Amino acid sequence: MRNDNLRGQYRVNEQIHAREVRIIGEGIDSQIYPIYQALKIAEEHELDLVEISPDAQPPVCRIIDYSKFLYQLKKRQKEQKAKQVKVEVKEIRFGPQTDAHDYNFKLKHAISFLEEGNKVKAYVFFKGRSILFKEQGEVLLLRFASELEEHARVDQMPVLEGKRMTIFLSPKKRDIVKKKVVAPTVTKKKVAENVTEKQTEEPQQQTAEKNEDNE
Repeated sequence: MRNDNLRGQYRVNEQIHAREVRIIGEGIDSQIYPIYQALKIAEEHELDLVEISPDAQPPVCRIIDYSKFLYQLKKRQKEQKAKQVKVEVKEIRFGPQTDAHDYNFKLKHAISFLEEGNKVKAYVFFKGRSILFKEQGEVLLLRFASELEEHARVDQMPVLEGKRMTIFLSPKKRDIVKKKVVAPTVTKKKVAENVTEKQTEEPQQQTAEKNEDNE
């Protein structure tokens, strides 16, 4: 794995210009040393002196293998990137007189978008004289938001801008309930019964063995 993108971001060894530095590292006392002494300590450990906080007073340096240091940074960046969820804004368009079939079709799409973690931008487009039905468009968007109440929260109520009336919705966070595995419990009574049964079986077994010997 190459770490060329990270090289040059940190001063290493003789590249460090400070007169004294605070050093940290595994098995190393965190103290302030003159730069020449810090370099000597790093050399004795067969490691590198890496300046990790140049703006500190004095600068903080870590004694570590530089290649290992870059690898750890790269790994951390990958983990952070993997945790980031890309949120998209999905648009849904209505007309002021959208029929029931088209409305329900778009409602199902909105639910699907929200369950995927995306935001929804729903708008009513008023074409020509249909702007006269802006109240009807607002009622449609409010009904749309109401029917998505279980899946979304309203970020912005319907707003008319030009020929569009828009509402913004974001997905609701849902708690994931983990099932608890309950281990079987053994009561004192059950333990006592098992012990009694065992004690009863042992004399019976000994009696049977004596009978066999007598025969």
